[in-house]
Amino acid sequence: MKIYDTLIIGGGQAGLSVAYFLRRHKLNYLIIDDQNNAGGSWLQTWDSLKLFSPTEYSSLSGWMMPKSEKEYPTKTEFINYLEAYEKRYAFPIQRSTKVHSVVKEDDLFKVVTNKGTIYSKTLVSATGTAKQPFTPNYPNQHLFTGQQLHSSDYRNAKNLNGKKVLIIGGGNSGAQILAEVSKIAHTQWITLEEPHFLPDDIDGRYLFNAANQQFLGDTNNTSSEIKASLSNIVMVESVKEARTRNVLHAKRPFKAFYENGIIWQDNTKDSFDVVIWCTGFKANLNHLQSLNIIENHRIQTKHTRAVREPNLWLVGYGNWTGFASATIYGVGKTARQTVKEIYETLKTT
Repeated sequence: MKIYDTLIIGGGQAGLSVAYFLRRHKLNYLIIDDQNNAGGSWLQTWDSLKLFSPTEYSSLSGWMMPKSEKEYPTKTEFINYLEAYEKRYAFPIQRSTKVHSVVKEDDLFKVVTNKGTIYSKTLVSATGTAKQPFTPNYPNQHLFTGQQLHSSDYRNAKNLNGKKVLIIGGGNSGAQILAEVSKIAHTQWITLEEPHFLPDDIDGRYLFNAANQQFLGDTNNTSSEIKASLSNIVMVESVKEARTRNVLHAKRPFKAFYENGIIWQDNTKDSFDVVIWCTGFKANLNHLQSLNIIENHRIQTKHTRAVREPNLWLVGYGNWTGFASATIYGVGKTARQTVKEIYETLKTT
């Protein structure tokens, strides 16, 4: 029976970042991924998606992404980069492998998959959030007879020509999808509060620097004039274009659904053909249910290390696994610390 030093579940940017640092220690490790191709969760994003930063701020540890054709890389360019990154470092990856369960057996992790059982001394979960789209519950939502889809299912607007489309969610996905759909459909944007747009000259580069300073514990060097967070909307080209068409106007949430659409707070009704939920995701931890350490969709961690299962690390799920750890530019820092802890653990056992 082969036993790996470390098994990484998830072959996206978080899993690859961990593998990059693992290879430095010559540990016996394996990445398993449920996708057929490289790209991780980026394979499930809409066609026209643009990153928020130039290539030098959109790269993983060790090797910078090749310069993109335009200022901001496209989805396809980034997926191609991830594929090249895998090949450059010759990571051991087993594709099309779905994890059914993870249990502890004689101090080892027993990982049951559709391609057999894998054993490891330590485990890194890097499955991200793409498989757990979040849709809030609205009264009478089930009565709506139109189409409802999450941003994770949206690819392009080609089937929405002339339709009335309700777009719900105030982040970058909501703004970018609104910008695209509003070119050919009648749109209404719904956000919890007034959307916060970053100044035109502020993009992921600023957020990258802010992440660095917070990681280093130095908040004095970040600009006090601009308060930005990862939820703010970056003014990429498509969103700027939508601004010129005067479509970046959002209303606050409605009261309920009815058969043909929604009921506003003043009880007036508005009909829609399609609802697109741009309302985010929750951590994909289903494969870890058997360990009985999940509470409120999270696992208690110290940095990335699980408190109740110290040979398990969680990388890339959001701020609870490290500041900006779900971003391209933030995951490397948490991955480096994770591997340091894994190596020290294996060295003493």
